[in-house]
Amino acid sequence: MICAIYARRSQEQNGLANEAKSVQRQIDNARAYATRKGWRVAEEHIYSDDGISGAEFKTRPGYLRLMNALTPRPPFQALIMSEESRLGREQIETSYALKQLVTAGVRVFFYLEDKERTLDSPTDKLLLSVSGFASEVEREKARQRTADAMLRKARAGHATGGRTFGYDHREVLAADGRRSHVERVVNPTEAEVVRRLFELAASGAGFKRIADRLNREGAIAPPPRRAGRPRGWAASTVRECLYRDVYRGVIVWNKVQKRNAWGLKTYAARPESEWLTLHAPALRIVTDEAWQAAHARLAQSRDAYIRTNGGRLFGRPANGVESHYLLTGLLACGLCGAGFVVVSRDMKRYRKHSYACGGNRHRGAAICPNNLRVPLDVADRGILDTIERDLLTPEILDAALEEALAGLLPTSERAEQRRETLVAEQSRLEAELGRLTEAIVAGGDAATLVAAIRTREKRKAEVVSALAVLGHVRQMDAHQLAALRADLKARLSDWRSLLRRQPIQGRQILRKLLVGRLTLTPREADGRRVYEYRGEATLGRLLAGAIPSAPGMVTPAGFEPAISTLKGSRPRPG
Repeated sequence: MICAIYARRSQEQNGLANEAKSVQRQIDNARAYATRKGWRVAEEHIYSDDGISGAEFKTRPGYLRLMNALTPRPPFQALIMSEESRLGREQIETSYALKQLVTAGVRVFFYLEDKERTLDSPTDKLLLSVSGFASEVEREKARQRTADAMLRKARAGHATGGRTFGYDHREVLAADGRRSHVERVVNPTEAEVVRRLFELAASGAGFKRIADRLNREGAIAPPPRRAGRPRGWAASTVRECLYRDVYRGVIVWNKVQKRNAWGLKTYAARPESEWLTLHAPALRIVTDEAWQAAHARLAQSRDAYIRTNGGRLFGRPANGVESHYLLTGLLACGLCGAGFVVVSRDMKRYRKHSYACGGNRHRGAAICPNNLRVPLDVADRGILDTIERDLLTPEILDAALEEALAGLLPTSERAEQRRETLVAEQSRLEAELGRLTEAIVAGGDAATLVAAIRTREKRKAEVVSALAVLGHVRQMDAHQLAALRADLKARLSDWRSLLRRQPIQGRQILRKLLVGRLTLTPREADGRRVYEYRGEATLGRLLAGAIPSAPGMVTPAGFEPAISTLKGSRPRPG
């Protein structure tokens, strides 16, 4: 039997060798369990998440890859975990995930208890609910213990989170040599940058101008939150520092609630009555005069801005609101790796919108010298033309469809195994329905028995439908295959035209087509600056989305034609 492995730990273990980490130990123990059972572990299907809460499901890359591997058919027959809580600690989501695994034909084993999780009977489902409830209760208790520990540290003035720019963390050891707590100490080099930042703000410089000035001066900056991004000052970083109370010697804790009642990481402001405020003169970096001067200037600029714009505030839309520009979120700078943003310029009669490197736009030329802008219509037209020319060609579509249709028809052996499984389940359901009917006649709890009958009748209908579909697929003739082929080609053709008609839906299609983001690199050509576009794309995910209900559909593996180089020119704006 071919097995997959999933491992998870809520808190990331930094500073440890790989073999010492809990996630790695879980994987090693799962491998040993498979060896004892005589099973084979598929190395390409070992999934893990380190440092992510069990209440999170959409933000776990390992979990998402595991669940995506279930469609159209899982390449493994069993999944091994240490215990059920590794899959999740939120009972509704965890139960649904287990249902998806089991209904996909994957057996789930927990090596700590040496048992298999099944959902074949109401008792199994009840046990699943009980274990899910226990896991969620334990998560809530752990949250309360953590909150109490953090409150105790905050009241003592100790560090309760990551390092703050301007300070270093120093461990304080107890009498037995173990770490007692962590305290902040002022970092002299970074403190000078903080004072410089407040000085520039008091002189009237805006957030973006301060960021550009600090970057040109070579001032040390906080490390980026996302790996691969350049280290430098941005307008958002400047604003955050200017409003950080600890720089004036005041610690304000518990201003933000980081998780909601479901355990999901969603930041929400807490009422001021719940804040904990402490005075810490030893942590002061800027004087009260410097703080007040900077914030007086900020208030003056804010009032002037609101008056100028009639009370309207402008900025990026709230999270979750789709951009109206086709390539937003799909472009990356080839020099610094930052994403592209849309900027506009007043042309008197209209505003001209262009794509520009976000690193240069928000952090200045000292971080990224790429100040080349390309009009929206030029970039959209050039990239869509390339996709249509090199990826969505009739020849490539035909080849991909033929490969997909070949996977649509299962082999005779697999079809027969599937049919036998369904027939056996149908017989079992009919027997259970008979016993439940007899129980009603004997005077059992009618409400409970009727509910059980409805559940089995629903499942029986699904089994009968699956048998009918399987028989239909096995008997599909050449004429029906031709009709299915024509239907798929029509859908793909419609998606190609949708790219141009609807930017929001078109961007969702591009995300399915593209592998990662397109890289735009400026270069010289024929005496002018142009962009060179490079990227990779695959039809696999697009085809999988074309016929999600097709039985036995297999996404073409390894079919990933690369997008060839695009050359869109745009003279540097004067």
